Amino acid sequence: MKRSILIAIIVAAVVVPGAVYAVSPYFTETMIDEPAPVATSGDSSTESMEKDDAMADDEAMMEKDGDAMMDKSDDAIMDDAMTKELSGGFQGAGDGIHNASGKATVLYLEDGSAVLRFENFRVTNGPDLYVYLSTDRGASDYVDLGRLKANSGNQNYELPDGVDLSKYDNVIIWCKSFSVYFGGAELGSA
Repeated sequence: MKRSILIAIIVAAVVVPGAVYAVSPYFTETMIDEPAPVATSGDSSTESMEKDDAMADDEAMMEKDGDAMMDKSDDAIMDDAMTKELSGGFQGAGDGIHNASGKATVLYLEDGSAVLRFENFRVTNGPDLYVYLSTDRGASDYVDLGRLKANSGNQNYELPDGVDLSKYDNVIIWCKSFSVYFGGAELGSA
C-alpha cells in the first residue's frame, strides 16, 4: 500500500508540472505594440525633402546625359519589381482550439533589408511558440524567425538576407514543444 502511494506521489510530481506548463499559456494574454519600420514606400517630410533634392539632381543629370538617366530608370523599375508588397491574412488551424487573425506584410526598408510585420495580430497562446516562414503548414521546410514576441498586437520580425519568399511563402505560428500548427498566413501580392 505504501509503495503505491509513493508511486502516485512521484507520478503526480512529474505530471502536474508538465500539465501546468502545457496548459497555462492558454490562460495568459501577452501583448506588444511595436511601431512599423519605415518602408521604402513611406513618405515622411524628411523623405520628401530628400526626394525633392534628388529630383533636382536628376533633372540636372538629365540635361547632362539622357542615356545615363534611361539606365537609371530601368534600374528603378527592376527595384520596384523586387520590392513588390507581399501580404496575407492569418487564419487559425481550423480545429476550434488554435485560432489566429490579423495581417502579415513584408516591408522593404531603405537599407535593403526586409521586415515581416504583423498588424492587428492575435493567436491562441501556447507554450514555446515560434514564427516560421515555411513552404507549407506542416513546417517540413522552414526559416526560423524566432520566438513569437506576444500572442496579440503589432510586431516586427527581421527577414534573413536572401530568403526566397516565392518558396517560403507561408508565415506560420508553430509550437516547437509539441510540433503543433497554431495558425498562419499565406503571402501573396497585395
